[in-house]
Amino acid sequence: MIGDRWGVHESEVVRSYPCDDFVTSPALQAWRGVSVAAPVEAVWPWVAQVRIAPYSYDWIDNLGRRSPRELVSLPEPRVGDRFTTAAGREWGRIVSVDPGNQLTGSMLGAFMSYVLLPQDQDTTRLLLKVVMQTNRWVALGLSVGDLIMARRQLLNFKQLVERHQTTNRL
Repeated sequence: MIGDRWGVHESEVVRSYPCDDFVTSPALQAWRGVSVAAPVEAVWPWVAQVRIAPYSYDWIDNLGRRSPRELVSLPEPRVGDRFTTAAGREWGRIVSVDPGNQLTGSMLGAFMSYVLLPQDQDTTRLLLKVVMQTNRWVALGLSVGDLIMARRQLLNFKQLVERHQTTNRL
């Protein structure tokens, strides 16, 4: 499908994700990934902070409100907590969480899993998989739209984490 993969390796596409447990026959499957030059412990708080802001294109999905550029003191996410906040509204629910490893939420019929995989030399692979049961044409449109927004979100997380890692080393 057009727009179904960005930044992922074949081994990351064929692996199992927590969102797969919620949608058995998805019409939409999309994978996104980015390498972050920081350990999992530094990446996780930013991923968990998706609960308070979208971190993609704020002028589109957050009515121009800027997603925080500093970490906010939040409790660990729990199943049933809101998944994200955008445009001043709470969206979706967390359906699965393993702190430091994965966060899975549901929003508007889609299920998405953020998975953190430690790599060598304090690098983390931040992966996102989105699945949804819908018709093929809607899936195509959602895949392309998600590619644009999720790519920006993952790159923003990468930039924020790496900037804070550099600042903390000085």
